[in-house]
This record gives sequence, C-alpha cells and structure tokens, in this order.
Amino acid sequence: MLNAQSFAGRKTNRAFISRVRCLAGDSAGLAVFVGMEIIGAVGGAGKSLRMIYVEIRRGTWYTIIAINSEFQNVENGENTMKEVAIETAVQALIDYAVAKSLITEDDEICVRNYLMDMLKLEKWEKPPVKEYGSVDEILDEIVDYAVEKEIIPASNAWRDLFDTRIMGVFTAMPHEVIAKFREKYGESPKAATDWYFTYSEDTNYVRKGRIAKDIRWKYDSEYGQLDITINRSKPEKDPRDIAAARNAAKVSYPACQLCMENTGFAGTLTHPARQNLRPIPMTINGGKWGFQYSPYGYYNEHCIVFNSGHIPMKIDAEVFGKLFDIIDMLPHYFVGSNADLPIVGGSILSHEHFQGGHYTFAMESAPVEYEFKMSGFDSVKAGIVKWPMSVIRLSGKNRAELEKACDKILVAWRAYSDESVGIYAFTDGALHNTITPIARRHGDVYECDLVLRNNITSEERPLGIFHPNPSLHHIKKENIGLIEVMGLAVLPARLASEITTLCDALVNKTDLTGDEKLSGHAEWMNGLYKKYPDAKAADAENIIKYEIGAVFEQVLLDAGVYKRDEKGREAFGRFIDSVK
Repeated sequence: MLNAQSFAGRKTNRAFISRVRCLAGDSAGLAVFVGMEIIGAVGGAGKSLRMIYVEIRRGTWYTIIAINSEFQNVENGENTMKEVAIETAVQALIDYAVAKSLITEDDEICVRNYLMDMLKLEKWEKPPVKEYGSVDEILDEIVDYAVEKEIIPASNAWRDLFDTRIMGVFTAMPHEVIAKFREKYGESPKAATDWYFTYSEDTNYVRKGRIAKDIRWKYDSEYGQLDITINRSKPEKDPRDIAAARNAAKVSYPACQLCMENTGFAGTLTHPARQNLRPIPMTINGGKWGFQYSPYGYYNEHCIVFNSGHIPMKIDAEVFGKLFDIIDMLPHYFVGSNADLPIVGGSILSHEHFQGGHYTFAMESAPVEYEFKMSGFDSVKAGIVKWPMSVIRLSGKNRAELEKACDKILVAWRAYSDESVGIYAFTDGALHNTITPIARRHGDVYECDLVLRNNITSEERPLGIFHPNPSLHHIKKENIGLIEVMGLAVLPARLASEITTLCDALVNKTDLTGDEKLSGHAEWMNGLYKKYPDAKAADAENIIKYEIGAVFEQVLLDAGVYKRDEKGREAFGRFIDSVK
C-alpha cells in the first residue's frame, strides 16, 4: 500500500509542477510535486492510498501517467511538463519584478505577453508558486527552455544575449531612471547611488550572482591589507561562440563597450547585450558624460564614468579637473583613471573613461613617508606615499591650485629620464612616461595620488620592464592597471581549481615539473616545500593563499619605477627635487 510520503524521495532531472490526485475511498487528497519532490499536501494526507496518478491539465484535455510505476511519455506528457515548468519560471520572474518594484501588478499582463512572445508560448494558465533562491535560477530555467525549444543556440554567448533581453523587459526607460536618480540626489548623493546600484542589481545589469562566484581574501603586507580576487564571474568563452564570432560580419555600432549607444543595445556574438543598461548623464569639464556600474564589479559599487563621445584615453592638464568634478558630484566615491599608454594602461584605451566606487583601498590608507613643499603652491601638501609603486600624494582645499600642482608633476614626469635606474622618457620618438591618477575627498580636502608609470620594453622583457617579472607570470601576467595599482589583485579564473591541487602538492611535496597544466608553478612550489617542510592539509589552503598574496605584493614592487631600496629612494628624491 502506498502513501504520499512514498514519493518524497523521487526526483527527475526536469523540474515541473503537477497536481497529484490521491484517491482513498470516497475522500481525495491533493499533493503538489516540484521536480518529483512533495512540497505540500491537501486532504487525504497520511492516508493509505489505493491508486496514485499524475494529472496534468492543458486546455481541455488531460494526460494521465501512473506514478506507482516508472514515469513514461504518454500523449506528449513530457512536453506538457516542460510547458508547465516554463510557465512557473515566467510567473516567478514576474513576481520577482513586482517585489523589486521594477514593475507593478498593473504591468503584469503586458509583461507576461512580452515574455510569451519571446518564448513562443501560445497558451497560459497561471501555475502554482515555486520558490527560487535567486533571479539567476529563474533566468537559467527560462534560458534552458529557450535552448531546448531551439529558440536560441546552446552557447554561453547566446544565453547571455537572451537573459539580458528578458531583463530588458523589466527595465524602465532611460528618462524614468534618470528622473528617479535625480529625485534621490535631491536627498543626498549617497541616497542616489544607493538607489541606482540596487536598481542595477535588481535588473541584473550588475551580475550579483556571478560576482559572488569570485574568490576573495586579504593579504597583510608591509603596505597594508591587499585585496586578492580570483575572477570567476565572467563566463568562459565557448568554442562555438569563438568560431561563430570569427565568421560574423564586422560591425562598428556601438564603437566600443563604453559608448553611450550601448544603452538598450541588443548585443551580438562579439558585443554584449545591454537592454538593461541605463546610464546617468553627467556634466564633466563642461562636456557630456555618462555614469554607470560595472556588470562584473571587483569592489563595492564599482562604477564607470565615460565620455559620451568615442575619444581615446588621454592624461593631460584637464584630467585633474575632470576627476575633481566627479568627486564633487559623488563626494563619497573615489575616482581614478588608467594610464593612457599600452602595457601600463587599462584594457580599453580607445574610449576616455574613469573608474570609481564606494570602497577604501589599501593605497588610500597608506601613510606619507616623506613630505616636501612645492614652490608656488603654498596651499598644497605633498609627499611620497609608503607604497610598493612610486606614488606622489597631493592634497589641499584649494581645488584650482591643486589641479595646477598635479599638472606640474605630470609635465615634469613626461619629459624626465634617469638612466641610472632605467627610466627613459623617449626612445626612438616613442613616449614612455605617464601617470595613473586617483582622486578622493575627505570633507572639504581634495586628495590626488599620482602613480608614476613607464612602459619601456626590452628584448628580454617584451611585456615591459616595469611589469611583473616573468617568474611571477604563473600567478599574474596581465597589465597592472588602475585597480591593481590601488592594491587589488585581479587573478585569472584558472587559479580557482589550481589552488586545490597546489594544496595537495604542498603537503605531499609533489614534483610539478612534468605536469602540463601546473609546471608553471613548479619553481615557486619548490621554494614553498623548503619554506613549509611540515605543512599539514588543514593549513595548506591558508599557506597557498598567503603566498599568492606575497606574489602580488612583489608584482606591485616590480611595477614601481623607483625600487624601494637605497638606490631607488635616491633616484626618486632626484625627481622630487626637480619639481619642488
């Protein structure tokens, strides 16, 4: 004899909702199954059952499948289950949007019809409620359905294009978002950014669920707590997408991923969808700019401020006024610029932009270890920061004077050479010196850190002399841009899985030289075997993470144009003397 609990452990790979008719004499009970797991029962609960059926209603007909035997495909029963499941997911997404105030109940029918059209659904019955852990789970189920029904191809790029298109349905028009931001700004700049960031998360423009996959920890260095992040948020490139993109027609609209024309853009295989992007207009240095958040932020409220025109990155006298304009509008944020030269610059040099956010990096907390005065700038405090890279910090209440002092250092550095420490301003007419500037406010005091950069290369160091040493490339090979400069390592996703293997190797003293995937770590690990001869499995992960942090500290030291030894300090002092 069977009862409702007999089926609590039954599962299927396909989530669906059905009604289960429980016949027990003259009384009937109703149990609700989700993915073949009983989540509730009405009437007849606990009674012995003579017969149990799954009853799935679509339109005016029923499909009956006996569940006291294995499930079978009966009269398209499997397809019906898929359709019931997609209805459940669609309704869950609508309920989510109402709960997050993206839409109101008055919008429900209209929005549902949009989604039914996208999913080619011809009928609708409001399904029972299913609990989801996050909006990502709902979207994954909807996109899975779209793939199964061949609405979209089965690839990562197409999945991202489709789920962004879906969330675009729930994203208000730009004028509505801008109006709400300005309304909140009337309360305070922080109230405005608090609302806008939450809205960007709720519309899934900021991929909160994916960002949570990143691995993060702190490393206590001589220079403060460095942030270490293994980037797992961005989806891996699908070989099918790579092949398709190679064969796709080249398009020039939008010109890049930072252009204002990305607002509402449907995307392509080579350009991400942005139907849920709503930048906020800003006036910077008298020009039109936009403000938005990064979809894959590396720190709290990681934002981007970008020129409305597609013009290249440029570090000149005007950059300081632009930075100060931004922190005047958002005084609780820092803002900085990547350098404007390859190797020491960021990944997108073709479009002028800044990055900022509501976060305190180790660099900001680092003290000034040597103060100096600049002639003609009495209101400006100046000093060298105790930091692995070469940083000059200027601060003061007089914004105009501070801008001029910053520019004086920039102009001097552009033309400065010191052969004794390998610094050349030009070779064969190519410019090598530039800066990475970072601005912030402390009340009515403006503060600007100027990080001295040089991108010279050699035959032995084609990736840059002031760049991570090749011996460190097994951990960090990429450019040292703004985020790294401030003390946050963005490390490759491969390290997430490699750490586990490296922990085992540390305990067992494994020779990695012949390992195709891990041989790059072999020399480093051999050093750790000597340093930690008695390493235990319980301590291995902490040791490996600590040593990765130490590598990043050395990476920053390598990127510094003036080394933190006596020779480097003397050379740095000579440059300071030239701008006093």
